[in-house]
Amino acid sequence: MKIYLVTGGAGFIGSNFIEYLLEKHNNIKVVNLDLMTYAGNESNMRSFAGNEHYEFVKGDICNRNLIEQLFEKHDFDGVYHFAAESHVDNSISGPEKFIQTNLNGTFTLLDVARRSWLDSPGRLKRGKEGARFLHVSTDEVYGSLGKEGLFKESTPYSPNSPYSASKAGSDFIVRSYFHTYGMNVVTTNCSNNYGPNQHDEKLIPTIIRNAVKGNPIPIYGDGKNVRDWLYVKDHCAGIELVFSNGKVGETYNIGGRNERNNLYIAETICDILNRLKPGLTSYRDLITFVADRPGHDLRYAIDATKIETELGWKAQENFESGIEKTIKYYLEKYQ
Repeated sequence: MKIYLVTGGAGFIGSNFIEYLLEKHNNIKVVNLDLMTYAGNESNMRSFAGNEHYEFVKGDICNRNLIEQLFEKHDFDGVYHFAAESHVDNSISGPEKFIQTNLNGTFTLLDVARRSWLDSPGRLKRGKEGARFLHVSTDEVYGSLGKEGLFKESTPYSPNSPYSASKAGSDFIVRSYFHTYGMNVVTTNCSNNYGPNQHDEKLIPTIIRNAVKGNPIPIYGDGKNVRDWLYVKDHCAGIELVFSNGKVGETYNIGGRNERNNLYIAETICDILNRLKPGLTSYRDLITFVADRPGHDLRYAIDATKIETELGWKAQENFESGIEKTIKYYLEKYQ
C-alpha cells in the first residue's frame, strides 16, 4: 500500500484533493498534515474523516522534528504539498507569515523528503525509486498580463505581492532540489480555483455570502480585473495526473481556459441567485465598487497546452456549469 503525505488537507484545494484521491483509490493511505489556521476547516474533511485509509495530524510544516517523525513513522511514497498562506490581502497587511510558511515550510518538507529518499545526490534509496514530491503553486508568480497573451511554463517570474513572491521563492527551492540533488519533484501552477470548501474571504464565496444576506457586494476598482477560473475538481484531476505521469523536474500549468472579469463573475452569480433564490429586487443592485487593492494585477490567464497535449488532461467544467454547482453548495452552507 502506498502512503502519501498531503499538507494543507483541511483547506480548500487540499480537502477536495483528498476526497478525490480516496474515492478513486482503495489501496492507498493518506496522512493529512494541517496546522488548522483560519484557512483550515474541520467541515472540509467531513466526507473522509472516518475513512480507514486516512489519518489526520495537526501540525506545522515548519516544524522539522514533526516532519522527520512523520517520515520515519510512515515512510512516505510521495508528498502532495498544498499547505500555504494564500490570501493576497493578508499578505499585504502581514507578510511575515507568508515568508515563514511558504518559504521555510516548503524547504523543511523538501529537505526531510530528500534525506528520506536519497542516499546522496542522484542516488535513490532502495524502494524509493518512485517517491515523488509534488508542489502546488499559482499563476500569480508570473505577474500581470496585458489584454493579450497567456502564461506559459517558460514565462519569466514577476511576482507583485508578498504572497506571490513567497510562492515564487518556494517554486525556486523545489526547482533547486531537482537540479542539485536529482530529487524527483514536479510543480503545478494553477489559475484561480473555485468550488466547494473555499474560504469565505475569497471572491466567489464573498459575493454569494453578501448577496444572500442582502449586504453590499464589494468589487475592487472597476471590476475589470480578469482571471482564468478553474473548477477545483478539474484541478484535482490535473494534480494527480502530473504526479503519476509528469516528467521529473518539470512544471505544468493547469488552467480552465475560462477568462472572466470580476464584474462578470458578480453579475453571473447574481443572475443565478435571482433564479434560485429570488428576492424582492435583483441581487445585481447590491454590487458596490470599492477602492482597488494595492498592486492588484490586471489579468491572469494560463496556457494549459503542455498538460493537455503531454498528459491528456482537459478541464471538464466551463465557468457557467461550475459556478452553478458552486452556488448551490454555498446556498446550502449559508442557510
